[in-house]
Amino acid sequence: MTDQRRADTRDRLIDSAIETLRTHGIAGTSARTIAATGGVNQALIFYHFGGMEALLAEACRRTTERRVALYRDRFATVRSLRELLAAGREIHAAEKASGNVAVLAQLLAAGQTDAALGKVTADALALWVVEIEAVLTRLLRGSPLADVVDAGGLSRAVSAAFVGMELYEGVDAEGGGAALDALDQLGALVEVVEELGPLARRAVRGRIRRGVVKP
Repeated sequence: MTDQRRADTRDRLIDSAIETLRTHGIAGTSARTIAATGGVNQALIFYHFGGMEALLAEACRRTTERRVALYRDRFATVRSLRELLAAGREIHAAEKASGNVAVLAQLLAAGQTDAALGKVTADALALWVVEIEAVLTRLLRGSPLADVVDAGGLSRAVSAAFVGMELYEGVDAEGGGAALDALDQLGALVEVVEELGPLARRAVRGRIRRGVVKP
């Protein structure tokens, strides 16, 4: 088997694994169903990846890298927390429509009882967190919130909120919409703080510092 053919087969298996997760969920994803989706012999999964765990890991990693790269320019246009949340809603809608949020939710659920799969999913989520943290660090620079807001922690909270929304919206679509609206209101509140004069900003910063209890 030539190197190009080997690479093409690996790509086909990865794409088939993701499509199988979208259509059958984690419970219905197996070497047999992935092979059927790709129209290949399931023995190829073990030949190229050694097993299902490595295939799902590579599929999760590569797919997430592609999706994050796709939105990198969009993140670069963000100029406020409110714009970041708006971008998040756009991305969430697009990823939900494509089935990618559902795939991530399936992997998160499976990762609760499968440590290896949990690690893979956490690594994939970290790719989103890195992008969002970079935006938040840029936005918080010079803000009265900069000294009291952990950009890394907040980026994880934002990521978790949008991933978790897939599960929430499945049982309460109206409630999910209200939750996203509340995030938008939070962004508007931050904008109000940013527009305050120097004295007021200093007072807000001091009040926040006193109100935040650090372990």
